[in-house]
Amino acid sequence: MSTPTSTPTSAPAGTLLVPYYEHPSVRPAEWAAILAAAPRLYGVVLNPASGPGDRPDAAFAETAARLRTAGVTLLGYADTGYGGRPYEDVEDELRRYRAWYGTHGVFLDQVASGAGEARHYERLTTAARTLGCVTLVLNHGTRPHPAYAPLADLQVTFEGPWSAYLRTPAEPAHRPAGARVCHLVYGVPPDADAAGAARARGATVHCAVPGTGAHPWGTLPHGLGPRVPPARAPGTGTEPSGREPAR
Repeated sequence: MSTPTSTPTSAPAGTLLVPYYEHPSVRPAEWAAILAAAPRLYGVVLNPASGPGDRPDAAFAETAARLRTAGVTLLGYADTGYGGRPYEDVEDELRRYRAWYGTHGVFLDQVASGAGEARHYERLTTAARTLGCVTLVLNHGTRPHPAYAPLADLQVTFEGPWSAYLRTPAEPAHRPAGARVCHLVYGVPPDADAAGAARARGATVHCAVPGTGAHPWGTLPHGLGPRVPPARAPGTGTEPSGREPAR
């Protein structure tokens, strides 16, 4: 099974990044809500099995096709283990995403933030561009060394709960040239102005979900659909977690 790839004609214009880690056959109404929000989206992260999986998933492929037709930028999820995963393993996952789901780019998770690992990610992002990835997102989960800014189109510089986000200062007024900034926030109350909070902190892209606990990204961003508990299907993906472990 092979899915033709497509290339967006311009950079994503929306302000909402959606990492929704539920299977389309389990949560069809939620995926329909994401599709209906297409004009608002920066992109959607596809994560069938903590990566592309060992074989194509027909339900994800069908959903991906609908999103592509609606003009949504599709990003394949790939865990980089803070630079610890072999380069070849990540590159192979990018190939599978492109072939099976027609992704336009990649959401690299657990990306290191220190200067010492920047060369590894330069090599990895160069390979991604060569494979046809147009949109590259690096999820550091914290503010990284400036060396990473030219490597990506979007950098996630915050991932965490709303309570911590309220204490987070704005991005530096003068950032290094390169990627736009994204903040991923969970545990967000329904009456919170998450979009306003993101703008005030210098993020041009964001995602704010009500979910908490081990699987907050099994809930939709506020305003996109019903508030239902996540129901993990066998083989669905893991969380984005751009926060480096304590050393």
